[in-house]
Amino acid sequence: MPIITSRDHPLVKQLIRLEGSSQYRKKAGLTLLDGIHLIQIYCSVLGMPENLIVSQSYIDDAENEHFLTILFGHALPKITITSDALFRAISPVKTPSGVLALITIPQLKKDAGNGKEIFSVLLEAIQDPGNLGSILRSAAAASIRDVYLSPQCADAWSPKTLRAAMGAHFFLRIHENSDLQQVAQQFPGTVIATSIQASRNLFEIPLSGPTAFVFGNEGAGLSKELIQVVDENIVIPMPGKTESLNAAAAAAICFFEKVRQDKVFAAANLGTK
Repeated sequence: MPIITSRDHPLVKQLIRLEGSSQYRKKAGLTLLDGIHLIQIYCSVLGMPENLIVSQSYIDDAENEHFLTILFGHALPKITITSDALFRAISPVKTPSGVLALITIPQLKKDAGNGKEIFSVLLEAIQDPGNLGSILRSAAAASIRDVYLSPQCADAWSPKTLRAAMGAHFFLRIHENSDLQQVAQQFPGTVIATSIQASRNLFEIPLSGPTAFVFGNEGAGLSKELIQVVDENIVIPMPGKTESLNAAAAAAICFFEKVRQDKVFAAANLGTK
């Protein structure tokens, strides 16, 4: 199999643009997965990638080649080999893993469930890809189904966000460029925002019904317009001396308090039958 060594190769040019440009990713409908862990999760949920890009040293390792055979079986995807130097230029990380997957960004499909939104999260202007990815990872772990992103959020499908989310994307319905005020007003349950000025705390309110949490920009918080349409403003108790929590940490605490309450509620109902 020939080894690509030139940055002028059309595929290499495309990969570099995909790594660096949100606009180009959206236009092409493609993105990059870095590392075998993400690729494994993608394959288990959505099937074959468009193309597997590997460095020469990666594919020359017999163990790696054997692992790819185990992962994909005999029906291997298209594989493109680049020189190690060129792979470093393509890779979105400083220490490349040696394997990338070019994938089609999944289309948002009509919900196959019962159509009722039970647990959702609304994100307004979350601008750090690492924070966004961490929130998505916690959301998937807590069994959230729908995530709504305002137009000012970081690109959900950037390589940085994908790495931080560790495969969570493929278990969520991610709605980009959402009108969060409209989503909040139409949500069939309680919409909850966090605020350091709130009088009620997270552990004092019932979360057993349909619930949507709302989180805002890392520095500015939520807009006044969005705060006005939520049902509850709550604070996360912080007995320590810090003034606030990282957005991703606050989200995880809220998500898993709902998970805890749902479990308690289900156990109580089971005990009354």
